[in-house]
Amino acid sequence: MVPQISIAFQTDKPLSAYGSLAERAESYGFDGVSVYNDMLYQPAWLPLLEIARHTRRVRIGPAAVNPFTSHPINIAGNVAIIDAASNGRAYCGFARGAWLDFLGLNPSKPISALREAMACVRHLLRRDENPFIGEHFRIQGGDSLRWQEIRPDIPFLLGSWGRKTIEACLPLAAEIKLGGTANPGAVRDLKSFLKQRSADAEVVVGAVTVVDKDGSAARDHARREAALYLPVVAGLDSTVMIEADRLNGIREAMQQYDVEKAVTYISDDLLSKFVFAGTPNEIIVQTLELFAAGVDRVEFGTPHGLSSESGLALLGEIVLPEVRSALSR
Repeated sequence: MVPQISIAFQTDKPLSAYGSLAERAESYGFDGVSVYNDMLYQPAWLPLLEIARHTRRVRIGPAAVNPFTSHPINIAGNVAIIDAASNGRAYCGFARGAWLDFLGLNPSKPISALREAMACVRHLLRRDENPFIGEHFRIQGGDSLRWQEIRPDIPFLLGSWGRKTIEACLPLAAEIKLGGTANPGAVRDLKSFLKQRSADAEVVVGAVTVVDKDGSAARDHARREAALYLPVVAGLDSTVMIEADRLNGIREAMQQYDVEKAVTYISDDLLSKFVFAGTPNEIIVQTLELFAAGVDRVEFGTPHGLSSESGLALLGEIVLPEVRSALSR
């Protein structure tokens, strides 16, 4: 596969903003536009519909939805609408979901429920009228989704670090995404795991991205952005050794919503493993190291720069063409 580079937007903007942002991303030459579906932000589907209407080429989809806050029938219906609106350019990202405890949700069998949900969504997209009888989800059968513009093979992405989760869901996933990382070591580790299982799923990495001509300012801003996610992802990467006191300090500070204290625990070295941060040239180096490690797609996540506009411009006008040029040599 030709190396892919995509961009991801957080759903914290006016609905009218997503179309023009995606239009710009497409004009720069990005291969895809993803939309986060993080808790307490806007659901991804309406922003994706705006993006579908304003683009013609890029692949689009949510990264990612979970079956504990949205039933598979809602996931299937929504992604089918996005796929039809984009003329067959949609994908659907699935994940167990973080921060479920905020809602008092504590699934007893999250891995089997996630796998079953993915299978259930596929069953619905195929407009299969047979019953779907699972442990977690059931469809009586005898009927199916009642409109015709449905592509049955919309690709699925699995967002997960967990080896048990990945192994369980591999038969249903075209891509495996390691969210919240810019670490080539994590890519090599996952590629080795997939090779041992003769799996042909592609590997994606995505992370907070802050690019600016002032590298120090970019890293300072990225620390604040990363503080929210590090307590979730920092302990998942077995190739990175983090002092227990440092990781606990970040977690305890963020439990108190004390971002200023949390950032004091995030060194430049630690930051470089979990975010894209720095000057355009520094982001280029990070990206090329990931492709050298074997990643199939790199996704630059929000907020992109000290402002969304400046970051998107630097990524599209400098980083993307330079990375493409280097990969083609």
